Amino acid sequence: MIGCYDFCGHYEWTFGWLEQLGGHELVRAYWDEAIHQDSQTHASGLIGSKGFEGMKEYWGPTLADEGAVYERTVMDDVFRIDMHECPSKGFLIRNGLHQYTDYCDHCMGWIGPLMRQAGFVVDHEHNHCGQCWWEMRRKADSTPASAPGTLGGDKDVRLRPGWKSAHTDHYERATDPDDKTAVS
Repeated sequence: MIGCYDFCGHYEWTFGWLEQLGGHELVRAYWDEAIHQDSQTHASGLIGSKGFEGMKEYWGPTLADEGAVYERTVMDDVFRIDMHECPSKGFLIRNGLHQYTDYCDHCMGWIGPLMRQAGFVVDHEHNHCGQCWWEMRRKADSTPASAPGTLGGDKDVRLRPGWKSAHTDHYERATDPDDKTAVS
């Protein structure tokens, strides 16, 4: 049996292997089917039935159990996560593992479809250094992503020194797949 962090290396290797086998579309299908529709059905159930309360119930214990260094901002109309130290990407960086072009994209690869199904949109950005941010709103809410510091205050990951120097434009808004205004 492999340890929790060793899993991250095998996980990333699988993404790279799938990409070689069938391209990025096969990798995205894997994220949706194997993660969203299979291993994370408990997240789908919580968020689908309880909305923002379900997000609190899912991400609070999950991120704490993984050892993430993060802040969350929860309001009546938005749930925001500022990830300052992602434990799985951090493991890959510390161990010099790089088998897939964008390991960080797997989160949006399963969370995006889950949130669309549950009636939410997601604004997300990551910088390949184990740092990212997420804002989840109800589908009917057309509010754009917040400006740095306006929701997360001084805990906003975009205010970290080096965020812009590490940033490589991976902003995505996960919306309904039929929405032609979606950015990815």
